[in-house]
Amino acid sequence: MTRRRSTEPGAYAVVRGDEPRVFLAENSSVISRLLGFELVAKTPPDLIDDDTLLREILEALLQERWGDALVAWMKATGEIVDVYEGYVPVWTEEELDETRASLEVRMSPIFALGRQAMRS
Repeated sequence: MTRRRSTEPGAYAVVRGDEPRVFLAENSSVISRLLGFELVAKTPPDLIDDDTLLREILEALLQERWGDALVAWMKATGEIVDVYEGYVPVWTEEELDETRASLEVRMSPIFALGRQAMRS
């Protein structure tokens, strides 16, 4: 199945954990700001035991150094955030309706051996 690719760069981040969280944005600048206010800034300060790291986080946020704030936050919380730049496809019902999915799956590589075995 051929999927059209967007010319938009896109960006996304995955906060690892038992229940991973995913953040999507139109580009790397927006994902940085999003993580700064939606993840880092919403952390209760009493969850950060290291006063030096807390001050570093606060200073970075106030100076809009989103990447620095995120790195200090990861050090302080032990959480890991993977940030990626690139197109993130979002499939629509129009592009992948039930009929097309049913036909496409039968033509997919996983069924190649099965088709050969069925001919034998």
